[in-house]
This record gives sequence, C-alpha cells and structure tokens, in this order.
Amino acid sequence: MQAAARAKVPFVVVPFRGLGERALRAAGAWKATSVLPDTSTVSTAVRSRTLPATRPNSFGRTAVGEMFGAGYTVSVEFYDLLQGETDRRLAKRRFAEAAGRARHGILDVGAGTGIVTETLLTASAAPIHAVEPAAPMRAALLSRLAGLGADQRARVTLHPESIERAGLEDVADLAVASNIIACLDPATRRSTWEAVSRALLPDGLLLFDPPPTELPTGREKVGRLGPVRVGPDIYGADITREPDAGFVRMVFTYHVERDGRVLRQQRETFELWPASAAEIGAELEAQGLQLVQAPHADLLAARRPAR
Repeated sequence: MQAAARAKVPFVVVPFRGLGERALRAAGAWKATSVLPDTSTVSTAVRSRTLPATRPNSFGRTAVGEMFGAGYTVSVEFYDLLQGETDRRLAKRRFAEAAGRARHGILDVGAGTGIVTETLLTASAAPIHAVEPAAPMRAALLSRLAGLGADQRARVTLHPESIERAGLEDVADLAVASNIIACLDPATRRSTWEAVSRALLPDGLLLFDPPPTELPTGREKVGRLGPVRVGPDIYGADITREPDAGFVRMVFTYHVERDGRVLRQQRETFELWPASAAEIGAELEAQGLQLVQAPHADLLAARRPAR
C-alpha cells in the first residue's frame, strides 16, 4: 500500500505519548468523518493514500447551521491562528539544532502550513524538500513562503504528492516528521519509513514524534485551543478523543463567538493509530534505519547507517 505522509492533527497536548501540534498532516489513507451534533456521525470521505490529489473538499450543514467538512477544509482556517506560536516554539526546540548541522538537505515530511519549514529555513542554509499533498495546507504553506525573502524561497522544493511518490533518493542528511506518524495506519507507516530511508543520505538522521502507545478507555475531553481575539470575535476550539476499531478518533470543534453569541461552529475529525515503541523500532530496522538517542524526550530518532 502506498502512502502519503502528511495529514496532521492540529496541536494539542494529550495525556498519552506522541500526539502534538501537527499530528494530522499525515498523508494517505486516513478516514475523515464529519461529526454532527451530539453523538451521531456521518462518514463523508475515505481518502486513499494512493490518490493524494483527490482529497475531498465536501461540506454539509446540520439543522442548527453547524458546518462540517473533511480534508482540512475546516481546520486550515483556524490552524495558524490557534496554534501557530506554540507550533513555532515547539519546532524550534525540537528541530533547530539538528537543522543547523545539516549540510546537504532537509526533508520536511508533512509540511502543512509551513511553520516547521520556516523554522528549518531559518536554522539551516541547506535546501529544504517540503512534502505536502493536502491542497488546503499547501495553500497556507505557499502563502507563508510568499512572505519570506527570495533567497529563502529559492531553497525550498515543494512536493505536492506523497513521500512515496516524490521519488526522493539520497537528498537529505536530516528528515523531520512532525506529528505525522500517529496519523498513518500500520501499512502506510511502514511504506513511509521505506521512502524516508531512500531519501536520507548515509548517516542521515530522522526525527519524529511517536504515535500514542494505547487507546483511550472511552470518550475523553483532551483540551482547548485559544481563545484568540480577532477584532470583535473570539476564536477557539475544543478537542475530544475516543477509541474506535483500533484507532483513536480525534474531534476538533472550532467556534467563533461575538458578544457572547456563537456565530458559527465547525468540526473536523481525524484518526490516529497507536503503536508501541517495539513495533516502531522493528519497522524502522526493516527499512534499514536504526533507532538512536533522540535529542528530546518527546521525540524518537533513527539513523541510516553510514556505508
């Protein structure tokens, strides 16, 4: 099964390991389910990772006027506003030091709105390969690049397809996958390791935040994003999670309020796939990548052995 590698989940700190600010930008065959009021759900899209260009942009409307969508058509509007600064600080702490040591190239798997990409550009003089097949996120990424200097933009190659289809070989001495791996089903996760291994140079380093190791026991409130004021309006989001057929269903409910009244409310749902550290290690080893000491406790690291 081919994969993409970028369908990130909007940032939120959760009790179990491996969920963070960009988890749902993973690629490929994740299922987006629109969530209606209360507990009813309606499946609106099943996206195949083999068809990264066909992510649906469908919308619906409930009886109470709540909009729902799939494929970041909802989340992209709120992404940077509600989590941009947190995302930027986290990216700098996690990746800037390693990026500063890169000399040949850096691979950003699941570049999303480009916050990590910009951090890598600032920290390194190396060229960047930014992989982002989701059109809504790619639009935000290009808008971010438009605000940078021409010299920085010249160092970015944007790949609008999955990491597997990008066909990258021996191009980078550093690869980062920020909050992506949790969003990949096991088959896609394994094919992603294979593609990253091909893209890394000998002795190249991969940094990523691991997926959760277990399912929650039931439906739980995870946290909130915001509030952030824009003129008279207050933007925010509530996040819940629940177990469902071997994966974690994460629901982001975005809301905009003015004078204490809800102007609109929109939801988007993403799926995360748990995996133990032992599973991850075995998958990496099968693709010629060896687990090494990570620079931070919330990351895992793997290296392609030197020849």
